[in-house]
Amino acid sequence: MKKLSLILLLLVTTVIADAQNKEIDTLRVALSKANAPDTTRLNILKKLASDYFISKPDSSLIFGQQCYDLSVKFKRVRDQAVSLNYMADAYSSLGDYVKCFQLYFKSMRLAESINDIPVVVVEYNNIGSSYVIKQDYLKALPYLRIGLKKWTIYASSHTLKVASDRELKSVLMINIGEVFLYTHNIDSADHYLQISYKDSKTKNFKDLLGNIDRDLGEVETARDHKATALEYYRNAILLSTANEDVEMLSISYLSKANLYHKYKQQDSAEYYAQKALETASAEKYLQDVLNAGKVLYTYYDEDHNLPQALKYLKITTATKDSLFSQDKVKQLLSIDFDEKQRQRDIEAAQIAYRDQVRMYGFIAGLTVLLLLVFIFWRNSRQRKRANLLLQDQKEEIEASLEKLQLTQKQLIQSEKMASLGELTAGIAHEIQNPLNFVNNFSEVSAELTSELKDELRKGNIEESITIADDLEQNLEKIQHHGKRADFIVKGMLQHSRTNTGERQLTDINILADEFLKLSYHGLRAKDKSFNTEFVTYFDKKLPKVTVVQQDIGRVLLNLFNNAFYAVAQRQKTAGADYKPEVSVTTTADNKHIIIKVKDNGIGIPDTIKDKIMQPFFTTKPTGQGTGLGLSLSYDIIVKGHGGTMDVQSREGEGSEFIVTLPII
Repeated sequence: MKKLSLILLLLVTTVIADAQNKEIDTLRVALSKANAPDTTRLNILKKLASDYFISKPDSSLIFGQQCYDLSVKFKRVRDQAVSLNYMADAYSSLGDYVKCFQLYFKSMRLAESINDIPVVVVEYNNIGSSYVIKQDYLKALPYLRIGLKKWTIYASSHTLKVASDRELKSVLMINIGEVFLYTHNIDSADHYLQISYKDSKTKNFKDLLGNIDRDLGEVETARDHKATALEYYRNAILLSTANEDVEMLSISYLSKANLYHKYKQQDSAEYYAQKALETASAEKYLQDVLNAGKVLYTYYDEDHNLPQALKYLKITTATKDSLFSQDKVKQLLSIDFDEKQRQRDIEAAQIAYRDQVRMYGFIAGLTVLLLLVFIFWRNSRQRKRANLLLQDQKEEIEASLEKLQLTQKQLIQSEKMASLGELTAGIAHEIQNPLNFVNNFSEVSAELTSELKDELRKGNIEESITIADDLEQNLEKIQHHGKRADFIVKGMLQHSRTNTGERQLTDINILADEFLKLSYHGLRAKDKSFNTEFVTYFDKKLPKVTVVQQDIGRVLLNLFNNAFYAVAQRQKTAGADYKPEVSVTTTADNKHIIIKVKDNGIGIPDTIKDKIMQPFFTTKPTGQGTGLGLSLSYDIIVKGHGGTMDVQSREGEGSEFIVTLPII
């Protein structure tokens, strides 16, 4: 098996490397022919800088500098930013963080000056990624999150035509996942990496898969899943070799070494750690040289192999001095300070601009005020006539107000009648059930009466008594279902009245149960395809409360209608796994009864949660809602009954309305 894997690796590596070398050779030939410093030469240099920054960062620096010089000459700001980015990438690979951050920030400022968001996002990602490589995770995460936020906003309003722009999200997800990985938040790391892995597989981002496989191997190592981790590392080594990603190859070797070391396989651990060091040293990836050197020093120190431990200690010390000399640390701190100061200056400029706008507004307002004072002063002689005019206007306004109040009452009554109209089918369905019972038991009772007469004529007293008992039970059932039909009809009549009814002792469980069924069957009558589960959790010991029955019924009806509407809307777009559900719960404490109406529908966005109780505010399409339902319900509960009405909701997950009524 090992032999077959090696043969496949050699074949894949040879084919891909040969293809890439041919492309680079073609570009070099084209560059030699493009003698004039024109845009063709610029594009060739840009492509060479891009192709070389992973495999040959020194060459990438040369081509990137030439590209930058030409883009300055032609005043192509975007190409300046891109070429600076390639050079910064190369310096990052070489471990020169001072030059790396200087060029990233310079590239970012150029991209910001022309509002080129994709390039700005690239720089945020690259700065965050470099901080990850530098193991400064606290600084890395803010840059990566800002980059992801900017990409999300940009992608929502633009078509991403360039492949690199589409790939940006996956790259950001990888880097955020690595921050969580190295700060030991394994579940969070796995979450981001799996998103990136799925996206990269779907959209064929081959260059990212080696990196993701290596990171997922680290996740599985942290979870003590040795076999799975080893498989991920093998895939990472194969892909990195095929893509000529020398840096990721070195990192993958080192991860594999650490896995073997964790499970006390010291020979394998030392072998792969040396492979990691050799790979990184060959292309001068100093950060990876430092990491591999530290690991080898630790391994040989554990083996008490002092000569080898000393050898790798010297390598580690020399590399560390090269990467993090005192001067470089000072320069990095200075760069970081300058960038933070630049951000503060931008914020200060924005604040100053806002203050200036406010000042201009104040001056304009003051000017208008002075002008008004002058006008009032000049017209003071006509005050009497103005007062008469104002009196006329007042009377007109009062008349308009009276009309408005009348219109409002008519709107409220229309809302009540509209909700009643929507329930017509539900009412018919609910009344039909008790009427069927009354009709059926009446027919049975008529038959029992005939049987009773026959038995009395025969003198069978015992059988007659049994039939009489059955008749009595039937009459009780007829009476029960007749009262239920009477309750529904009276409730609807009370619901349609314009005036407020009298308070009476009410069983909230019965009221809620009846209106829940009416609301459901009303919606079913309009949309036969709609179906949902509705459940009740009624407290059997719930005390009766003194309320205006038709008003509380109106509140419950509004809440049930909204809940069924919410699940119906979500059902239109949700998948087959979605199961709509509306539930009603009643409970009581010492002073209140509590009614909860919960659904798993579309939910309410946070931006409008504070507005839903306002009159005439509705989220339904035009013609489907007046915006008075919740407003009236709130007034009935809070102002009419001294209770409370609250809502808890998460957009896309559902809502829960909580009503409390005092026990009187």
